[in-house]
Amino acid sequence: MPRIVTKQELHNLAMNIVGEELEKNGYEFIAINSKLGKNPQFVCIDSNNQRYFVIVKAIEYPDNPHNYDMIWMETFKKHAREHDAKIFYAGVGLQNAENPTSPVFLNEDYTLEYAGIQIIETHLN
Repeated sequence: MPRIVTKQELHNLAMNIVGEELEKNGYEFIAINSKLGKNPQFVCIDSNNQRYFVIVKAIEYPDNPHNYDMIWMETFKKHAREHDAKIFYAGVGLQNAENPTSPVFLNEDYTLEYAGIQIIETHLN
């Protein structure tokens, strides 16, 4: 009998997807936090030593992975400014490939909706 993937497992899958993209784009990881509900998931730097806080959210159907809590983000922007960091947001949409209204099952096909990393402007608002 198939097992439903846990929230933590979905989160880890999303982190793997985003981590691979960051690595491919040349970012160096300073810290990684895979614990669900803790932000940021990645702290990394680019070739100019600019620090980035990367927020990864695994979003299940029918929610839109490209949307985030704007009120919470304002608090996080303040945190980033205090640490001279920029913010990346990565919403990773995951859904059951056979039936979008069913949960994602372990070792079964899923559909991925991922538009890549979004830059969040810390100086706005």
